Amino acid sequence: MKTVALNNGVEIPILGFGTFQITDSEQAETAVQEAIKAGYRHIDTAQSYMNEEAVGRGIAKSGVPREELFITTKVWVENVSYEGVLASFERSLKRLGLDYIDLLLIHQPFADVYGAWRAMEELQKQGKIRAIGVSNFAVDKAVDLAEFNTVTPQVNQIEINPFQQQAKNIAALKAEGIMPEAWAPFAEGKNDIFHNAILVKIGEKYGKSVAQVITRWLVEQDIIVLAKSVKPERMQENLNVFDFALTDADKQEIATLNEGESQFFSHADPEMIRWMASRKMGV
Repeated sequence: MKTVALNNGVEIPILGFGTFQITDSEQAETAVQEAIKAGYRHIDTAQSYMNEEAVGRGIAKSGVPREELFITTKVWVENVSYEGVLASFERSLKRLGLDYIDLLLIHQPFADVYGAWRAMEELQKQGKIRAIGVSNFAVDKAVDLAEFNTVTPQVNQIEINPFQQQAKNIAALKAEGIMPEAWAPFAEGKNDIFHNAILVKIGEKYGKSVAQVITRWLVEQDIIVLAKSVKPERMQENLNVFDFALTDADKQEIATLNEGESQFFSHADPEMIRWMASRKMGV
């Protein structure tokens, strides 16, 4: 598995297995076991996914040594404060059955992110977290966090897919030493992406699926990719992207698909901010 180095030297597998929306406990546990069996070594979960316990069981039953795995979880909005991070981190550790986390992210750019960040810096210094970062932060918010604290975020997990390519933001994050990580690389199937004529044509040229073309497009940009599937054959397929390369012409065609806006929602929408503030999950 190819890895990329974060700004503190920690190596992260460039392909990760996402567990968003796998809420059935037994299914989540099995999916994590199957993903690790397929070859994934990077597993991504979150407090708000409500599946940390199941993910932890899948990790424990995988038979793969802990040090060979890279585990990410995220702090939900209601816990984004200094005390909230310290308390909820311990709960996440217990649910996952682990004694350290490889990457901890602030899930959304709301609430007391500065207090939360100070707590995360402390946990990292104590060796309980190997890397710390953010998710869904605009570039200016990520840089602001870096400039007024000791540690620059190692990762910013954001929406990146052929319809929301974020080229300028990716370049700006990399210039700050912050590694971009793509959630929803397949846009969760929106706009009939798996039958998109351009992506299908490129895939046929290499004998690859649309999902493999998208994953390869991101890997070639040194962007960490999170893919989700509960089907073992799809898991294996999503990992099989290192035996071909896209041409400049391929990339130019993919660039024409960019719509320049989220396929889901805007983090600048006041209604969305109010919704997240009200979403108490007890995690």
